[in-house]
Amino acid sequence: MSVHQYSLPKSFQVAGTTCGIKESGQSDLSLFISETPATAAGVFTQNQVVGAPVLVSKERVPSATVRSIVINSGNANACTGERGLTDAKQMTSTLAAELNATDEEVLVCSTGIIGHFLPMEKIDRGIRSAVKLLGNSDEHLLAAAKGILTTDTTEKIACRCIEIDGKTVTLTGVAKGAAMIAPNMATMLAVVMTDCEIDSSISTGLLRLAVDESFNCISVEGHTSTSDSVLLLANGASGASCADAATTAQFLVALNEICSELAQKIIRDAEGAEHFVRVEVSGLNSENDARRIAKVVCESPLVKTAMTGNDPNWGRIVSAAGYAGVPFHEQDVSLRINGVTIYECGQPTTYDEKALSLQMASGEVHVQLDFRLGNCGITYWTCDLTTEYIRLNADYTT
Repeated sequence: MSVHQYSLPKSFQVAGTTCGIKESGQSDLSLFISETPATAAGVFTQNQVVGAPVLVSKERVPSATVRSIVINSGNANACTGERGLTDAKQMTSTLAAELNATDEEVLVCSTGIIGHFLPMEKIDRGIRSAVKLLGNSDEHLLAAAKGILTTDTTEKIACRCIEIDGKTVTLTGVAKGAAMIAPNMATMLAVVMTDCEIDSSISTGLLRLAVDESFNCISVEGHTSTSDSVLLLANGASGASCADAATTAQFLVALNEICSELAQKIIRDAEGAEHFVRVEVSGLNSENDARRIAKVVCESPLVKTAMTGNDPNWGRIVSAAGYAGVPFHEQDVSLRINGVTIYECGQPTTYDEKALSLQMASGEVHVQLDFRLGNCGITYWTCDLTTEYIRLNADYTT
């Protein structure tokens, strides 16, 4: 398997432009187009309050005939009632008309501030303008990746090329997200395009497996948003297909890698973050138990602020695991940070706190909680909690 910086799959075109949603004048509209009908799948937010675009796209996948995705940033079109649904559908119909497609062949996403109506005149003009900008170069992909960002500081792109039955298959994904990030997804969007052929009957299952191992393993502050969506388009233009268990497994490995890379890029770009924290939980009776503990540790404000201060405060981490609702005894757990054992089988150990703190100051922290109850585990990714995060979110709308 080879890794490319940028590479669009065959028969895909993309574009990114500015239509005037953001007061900053930054790019705020992106298109992702398959030149031929594509299998589409989606995984969406678990929040009970969802944006209008989520409702529209959710009704249209899985499908074997989707042509495109339109995404705006700067306005989430969430909590906007019937008008929001009308506006989301209008976005799809405007693009469909430009592509000689049906409305149902277009998916839609929006991200940004909740509770504001979309400026539809600007968006309609932007969609028509963006169609004229479509292309398949690195520059086009970069523009499309930038058009979906909100408080992100950089675009997030991942590519893989694999060989299936002697044919080259390309997977390319883009994502956005920097805050309101929690397991079961949050204010994050991701689009994965591939020229592999995938039957619509298995597309959602494959995407959900990849999402569970990636986007559902990240947390900035534990807040699940109204808008998060991960969409997969597969048009079969490479001539290769997931025709059997072996080729499907091969494709799934690449899909997992794409999603995991994008998920980690979201955490590395988290609002105000200074530390990238990998939390590895092992030795539990079930993956669900491991997930519960990892989630609680990742979302603990005391754990996160300890990371900010480069403080190997084992008490905060172990006690967070203790209130996750998973039964265990103190002697069942050991803790390592950056490979240094600081708590073993229920007791603190002697170690060089200053040296470990200096290691943590590099910005890379690996937390390992090892239980002795079973053989199941999970890895989550999170970040620290800084005053800059608080400032950004205190001032977000005012």
